[in-house]
Amino acid sequence: MASKQTQQGKAPAKQPAAPKAEAKQPAAPKAEAKKPAPKAEAKQQAPAAQKQAAAPQVQAKQPAVQQPAVQKPAVQKPVEAKQEAKSTVPVPETLLKQRKSLEELRVNSIERKAEIHKKKRDSKKIIFKRAESYVKEYRSVERSLVTARRQAKSAGNFFVEPEPKIAIVVRIRGITGIHPKPRKVMQLLRLRQIHNASFVKLNKATLNMLKLVEPFVAWGYPNLKTIREIVYKRGFAKIHRNRTPITDNAIIEEHLGKYGIICVEDLIHELFTVGPHFKEANNFLWPFKLSSPKGGHSKVTTHFLEGGDAGNREDKINQLVQAMN
Repeated sequence: MASKQTQQGKAPAKQPAAPKAEAKQPAAPKAEAKKPAPKAEAKQQAPAAQKQAAAPQVQAKQPAVQQPAVQKPAVQKPVEAKQEAKSTVPVPETLLKQRKSLEELRVNSIERKAEIHKKKRDSKKIIFKRAESYVKEYRSVERSLVTARRQAKSAGNFFVEPEPKIAIVVRIRGITGIHPKPRKVMQLLRLRQIHNASFVKLNKATLNMLKLVEPFVAWGYPNLKTIREIVYKRGFAKIHRNRTPITDNAIIEEHLGKYGIICVEDLIHELFTVGPHFKEANNFLWPFKLSSPKGGHSKVTTHFLEGGDAGNREDKINQLVQAMN
């Protein structure tokens, strides 16, 4: 019995050893917890997983950006279809002719503008050359007169001045109550208003006309300075019976180019020298409309030789014209 009790008592005493072994089993998880490698691997795998997750997003976004480019043809298809439909419609013949005529007009206008520009450039060179030649001519004539006067004075002779070829006539009185004949002469001289002025070529006929209207006009022999100033300042062209300002040499060239007069300097030269086309050049100019003289007239009813203003005053006319210009 005692042996049985001892066996029975030993048997329960040996049973707690099993729980020890079972208690030792949790050490295995400890050993597993002590391993840092899986955590590090988990940490490394987490960013990798995030990158991989982000990569698909980027890859998913790229097609979204490229989708419009892929869908463009689908949008343009109706437009292309419309263009093809339009191309198939025949263009009216009148519209084609209109386009052709407009294109021809455009080309012709471009060519005309280029031609006009070239012509102006070439004419400008000719005008400068002519102006220089005129200046040389005027200076040579003036020097020849000076030398002739000096030679005559040194020899004890008298120098006879050349006869004037041109006169300028200025109207200083009205025509109220005068004889019809002088009234008609003033109409022929184109002096229809007070303070009108015009150039006259001196010959026997014009001198007789000036004698008839002498009480109503003041006239004399202008110099180059007077002619140039009055043409530049008061010069107007008569085009189709209209008073037109001379704003460009093209106006002169258009109406007097056939006579070799293409600029204002040519016009002044023709008037001063009384050239072969003096009549055409003088008729091209509208009668000059002058102002009242500075200081007024002294006495328009008496002759210049008697202290008045009427009649021939020869070279003194330049002072009157410059005061009225």
